[in-house]
Formats: sequence, structure tokens, C-alpha cells
Amino acid sequence: MRAVVFDYGIVLTGPPDPESWSNLLRISGMPQERFEPLYWADRRAYDEGHLSGVGFWQRFLLSAGMPANWAKAEELNRWDVRLWTVENPAMVAWQLQIKERGLKTAILSNMGDNVLESVEREFDWIHRFDVLVWSCQFGGVKPDPAIFRHTLEELGTRPEETLFIDDKRENVEAARVLGMQAILYSSVEALRADLFAAGLDAELPLPA
Repeated sequence: MRAVVFDYGIVLTGPPDPESWSNLLRISGMPQERFEPLYWADRRAYDEGHLSGVGFWQRFLLSAGMPANWAKAEELNRWDVRLWTVENPAMVAWQLQIKERGLKTAILSNMGDNVLESVEREFDWIHRFDVLVWSCQFGGVKPDPAIFRHTLEELGTRPEETLFIDDKRENVEAARVLGMQAILYSSVEALRADLFAAGLDAELPLPA
């Protein structure tokens, strides 16, 4: 094992901030069952860099049958940025342990431009990673094999000597198809058990 690649959201961070989610619903004036499908409908275009944060929310408002009001889109964008900036201290600490063991680390994340700006502003620890691959800069998203191959090229490691950790099953399966070792993340406790079951405890420290 020479490298560990982390997803950002729900892995290096905790669950989405509930206050931010409540404010998104309040500003939109929608119940969750109407809001959520519209929220994810154009998320890929945002994560690929085809839409800015405010542009994403203007399209959201139009799709909901509302005027594409710039001020409302900007307010929604601010809360959306906060939604994804809740640190997962145990996983952040584990990344440092892995680095101290002499392995490389990377972040491979589907992320839009304004969320990325907030991450870079709020979290100094992202600069401890050897490689940072953000979908909005790459122009493609997981589970496209191209973004995994790009990450491996940047790391200079082979798939079989690289561990990938993500909270979405389709991304984990895509990594495995390429020959990477991959674990579906749900909690620190489950990750410890999965690392031990895979025999990786001999090569990696276990997260506390």
C-alpha cells in the first residue's frame, strides 16, 4: 500500500449541517420532498464546472417555477456552501497518521466552485494532502473512470497499491473495476472493522 485517496463530503466531513439544510428549505419555501429532487437535478453540471454556485441556484429557481432572482440565488448559495463544511476530526487526524507512516494521500471529490472556495478558506488541513482532485477543476465527476485514472497519475501509484474511501457505493465500485482497493465509508467504527477485515491493519494505522 502506497497511497490512500479520500472522498471529501461525508468522509473528511460529517453529515451536512442541519441548520444550513433548514435554511435552504426556508428560503426556497419548499417542503423537503419537493426541494431535494430539484437540488440534485443539476448538481452534476455544477460539480463538473459547467455552472457557478449562483448559476446553479438560479437554474434551481427556474426549475421550481420561480424567478431566477440573483439575491435569492446568492443567499441559497451561501447556505449551500456552509452545508458541506462540517469537519470530521477523526478522519482528518487519521490522514495525518497515514502521512506520518510515509504513505501518500489525496482527496478526490465531486465539488462545485463556491463550495471549494469555502473549503480552501476554512480548512488548512487540505494542504497536507499530496494530491487534490476537484471535479469542477478536472471537468468530470466520479464515478467516471477518467477522474480516478487522473488521480492515480498525479499520485504516481498503481491501482492495486492505492486505497480509495468514499460514502457512495457507485464510486467505490468504479474504483474496484479499475483495480483499486476500495472501502464504502459509513462511520469511523465501520472503517476500522473493514480495514482489519481486509488485512490492511498491517500496512495502515487504524483510525481512532
